[in-house]
Amino acid sequence: MEQFEHKLASLSPAHRQLLELWLRQGQAAANQPAPPTLNPRRSQSATAPLSFAQQRLWFLDQLEPGQALYNMPRALRLEGALDLAALMQSLTALVARHETLRTHFASLDGQPFQLIAPAGALLLPLLDLRSLPAAERAAQVQRLVTAEALQPFDLASGPLFRAALLHIALDEHILLLTFHHSVFDGWSMTVFTAELTQLYAAYAAGQPACLPALPLQYADYALWQRQRLSGAVLEEQLAYWRQQLAGLPQLALPTARPLPARPSGQGGTLPLQLPLPLSQALLALSQQEGVTLFMTLLAAFQTLLLRYSGQDDIAVGTPIAGRTRAETEGLIGLFVNTLVLRTDLSGQPSFVQLLGRVREVTLGAYAHQELPFELLVAELHVERDLRYNPLFQVMLALQNVPQTSVSVEGLTLASLALGSETAKFDLTVTLAETEQGLRGRLE
Repeated sequence: MEQFEHKLASLSPAHRQLLELWLRQGQAAANQPAPPTLNPRRSQSATAPLSFAQQRLWFLDQLEPGQALYNMPRALRLEGALDLAALMQSLTALVARHETLRTHFASLDGQPFQLIAPAGALLLPLLDLRSLPAAERAAQVQRLVTAEALQPFDLASGPLFRAALLHIALDEHILLLTFHHSVFDGWSMTVFTAELTQLYAAYAAGQPACLPALPLQYADYALWQRQRLSGAVLEEQLAYWRQQLAGLPQLALPTARPLPARPSGQGGTLPLQLPLPLSQALLALSQQEGVTLFMTLLAAFQTLLLRYSGQDDIAVGTPIAGRTRAETEGLIGLFVNTLVLRTDLSGQPSFVQLLGRVREVTLGAYAHQELPFELLVAELHVERDLRYNPLFQVMLALQNVPQTSVSVEGLTLASLALGSETAKFDLTVTLAETEQGLRGRLE
């Protein structure tokens, strides 16, 4: 969304027509009847629409193609005796199982739709770096990881997922996975890793894979979402957010330098750790007051923002999985949504009183989480200011599924932390619960 805002001021007439078409399509989708449940599969001959989140990313790519802003790179360190054939077979099976991993986007008269390629063998380039001296090898790994993460996708031709394997020692490999955000989100990585390990265990043992059949595919969900967000459902969601965000002020944080007229997206990260005793005390307080740990962290974060900004009306963005139905929990795809949590800190409430306010705000947002953030911004007619992200400028995320290592068939898989030199918001705080306490980073 932040890149979308940055581009609006300089749209050509052709791009403005594209934007108008995009908005009309969203309104047309709102006039469709809504099915009561997410159960039917689409006809295989039917054209699959884009989900609302996919359509935003497609539109951004139309404005400025060839960018890597929405790449989602991941790296897994594989330690142990690797069965390369079993790994390639597992990746090929994953691509065959999840249509979104072989999806790309086409358009007709400016209207985008999903195209799903037939299943086939996955290409897995293998780069052997074992002959390099240790220092040179480490530098080359870093260069390759960075280059792979920054290699853009072509949304019109696909594929929107690729993999590569680095052989760096006798029993050590690094598996590079890169997804475009239009077909992937954070939850998807948990699904991907879990199924990869199950498939690999079966194939390495010479056994057939026995994953349960998926109830539907992402394209089915996209069709359902557009039918669902209509009529009374859409109006009820909009009514809540219109009232909740009416008159919302921008958060004015003190900065060392004036905000640029066109943010570059450049940023940096710092590690953040809360000691185990403090983390345990926060969890105990949350349980005592009948709130979640996230609500306690949000109340503390908004109190800090109050101190720095002097404002007592503060909105913070937070990502939410967006998988409100059981049928979507095992799917790979873009479901994540963004909620705006606006809290009134006026009247010098005690922290316990503030927790009550935060709980009410958070539960209300959860109950109205179906409305995509991109539709919310459009419906609220937010005044455009390219210096600011619309509706909120800071974000808080609590990851409740921290990255851990997995052992399978003599092989250990562990996620590698990848650095980032970008920032989508003025400030993002990301935390995860670990055995050592809350850990994360400031971006």
